[in-house]
Amino acid sequence: MAQSPLPTEVHRYSIEVAGLRVGTMTATRQALSTSNVRYSLVSDVQVNFLVYHLKVYYKVINQVQNGQLLLSTVEAHTNQGNFTSRTEWKKDHYDIVADQYKHHYRGTEVRPIRYTVTDMFFGEPQGQPQAYGEYFGDYFQVQNIAPGHYQAERNGREDEYHYKNGQLVSIIKKNPLKNFIIRQIPPPPVSNR
Repeated sequence: MAQSPLPTEVHRYSIEVAGLRVGTMTATRQALSTSNVRYSLVSDVQVNFLVYHLKVYYKVINQVQNGQLLLSTVEAHTNQGNFTSRTEWKKDHYDIVADQYKHHYRGTEVRPIRYTVTDMFFGEPQGQPQAYGEYFGDYFQVQNIAPGHYQAERNGREDEYHYKNGQLVSIIKKNPLKNFIIRQIPPPPVSNR
């Protein structure tokens, strides 16, 4: 008897700066088996404002087994260069290497990582005081500031996550120049034909 394919969940977002759409973001959760899940988060941004030019292609892939992160890889291709981060479980600890623009970190973590920033795209972080930031190789502190509204803060960097009926509808990524707004693109209506 053939097994039916496991479901894949996809969420799409537009990225806006000053009311202009400058890119897209796609979050995907694919069940590989009952215990293995692959998450991906892909962001593609291009901004041109007079003398200001920003290009960022960002891709996170997380391999999770029985709820625990086993491997996270991050690729970032920007107008400032190419960067990577890697978090890998090595039987009793994680090896963490984050080489990103103006951020370099090497370390270990012995606690199993069970909740990441990417997980925040697939439901409210209820009861989660921290989310592992794959890009930085470090934790964001997560705080519920109002019903359906959460603040994620790390080292002075602050993002706001807004949920409706448990679904992520927008993120405000606070930036000294201009905030980036990430908005859910509603899925197309299902045809009854």
